[in-house]
Amino acid sequence: MEEIHRFTNDPVMIAGVFHWDVLRLFHEIKQGISKAVHAGGFDAIGIDTWGVDFGLLDKNGHLINNPVHYRDVRTVGMMDKVFEIIPKDELYGRTGIQFASLNTIFQLAALRTKEPHVLDQADKLLLMPDLFAYLLTGEKRAEYTNVSTTQLLDPNTGDWAYDLIDRLDIPRRLFPRIIDAGETYAMLSDEICEELGAPKVPVIAVATHDTGSAVVSVPSSDKDFIFISCGTWSLFGTELQKPVINETSFKFNLTNEGGFARTTRFLKNIMGLWLIQESRRQWIREGHDVSYADLEREALACEPFKCFINPDDDAFVSPGNLPKRVQEYCARTGQYVPQTRGEIMRCIYESLAMKYRYTFHAIREVTGLAYNTIHMIGGGTKDRLLCQMAADACNTHVVAGPIEATATGNIAVQLIALGEIKDLAQARKVIAVSEQPKFYEPQNAAAYDEAYDRFEKVQ
Repeated sequence: MEEIHRFTNDPVMIAGVFHWDVLRLFHEIKQGISKAVHAGGFDAIGIDTWGVDFGLLDKNGHLINNPVHYRDVRTVGMMDKVFEIIPKDELYGRTGIQFASLNTIFQLAALRTKEPHVLDQADKLLLMPDLFAYLLTGEKRAEYTNVSTTQLLDPNTGDWAYDLIDRLDIPRRLFPRIIDAGETYAMLSDEICEELGAPKVPVIAVATHDTGSAVVSVPSSDKDFIFISCGTWSLFGTELQKPVINETSFKFNLTNEGGFARTTRFLKNIMGLWLIQESRRQWIREGHDVSYADLEREALACEPFKCFINPDDDAFVSPGNLPKRVQEYCARTGQYVPQTRGEIMRCIYESLAMKYRYTFHAIREVTGLAYNTIHMIGGGTKDRLLCQMAADACNTHVVAGPIEATATGNIAVQLIALGEIKDLAQARKVIAVSEQPKFYEPQNAAAYDEAYDRFEKVQ
């Protein structure tokens, strides 16, 4: 794997609305294609992105507005409004998806409530990877793994849950035909080929949800395994052959998202390194030039288990002064209030590790399986402190890698689609022998056992 082009993804606040800069992102995609042409050419293109967010096209195929970021405040209060129309237990029973205010269903409810004219003007809704594929090909499709994050997919039929869509007064015309991971959207358009000097190649619908691609990269030969796809979010789960939707999974708010080959990613979305990233951004805004390595050292120098947060509390969703919100959470729950950067970081790290433990136990309870190893994949595996804390909190072996799991899984699905790799099992074997994972063993499990009750009391 050779990296040709890398760029930042910087959302923009405009008139109080938090947007993705989709035009710049598409410009950077084209720069990547152009550089790949000059580096020797290519046989296919595959795009994966985050889930839930979307762009709306009018009847002429033009983007109506810049897509809104899932951390925007427009969905505040929308969950309760939707539950008045579709009761919470019914919605979970129909979709099997974890409740989060950022889900597409609640974003659409916000539009219907606050900006109904936008929905009336729209002809098609395209999730982010489908939108970029449309800009490259002119074809409007919806790839299954990303559709599953919307909370508008019927996991039994594999199609849009049109009855739920109707009850929310969302136009059916918005929702394109669903295709599977590994299918082709279309060939790269003549316009793009001419502009960039690119070959006429297929744009393949990989597992377009980034976690879907990342899970393809789990280098496990076992049928049953646990993974943590670790980045801005921590996606903690396992791969199943069919959804699990019952009272226990509802109690733990576990989600059934689509995977490659129509598998199920049975997992919990946990607020991940966002808590650390946004805290660092705040300290930089205050004039402190601190690196992630600095913050890790400061955390390690502090006394352990003095306070905890619930990483998934709504207070931590939006950008802003995360360190202050951590302090306010600790004060509100009657705990020690962390004072220094190191204490705040220690609180975040240990709270994430405890949330991993909580989810590990929940998944084992629902599936009835033991799981002896956790595979940590993605960019977060570069954070050795978090990997070690995961091993300690869960009292199990941790295998860390690959780091670029999403890109590797994306490539693997393209190779399967092109006939170069037979299937998912062979892809994982290839990835396993191509990587040099790091191994972590529990070193301090007893201390986490002792502190876990205090963590649970403040959730």
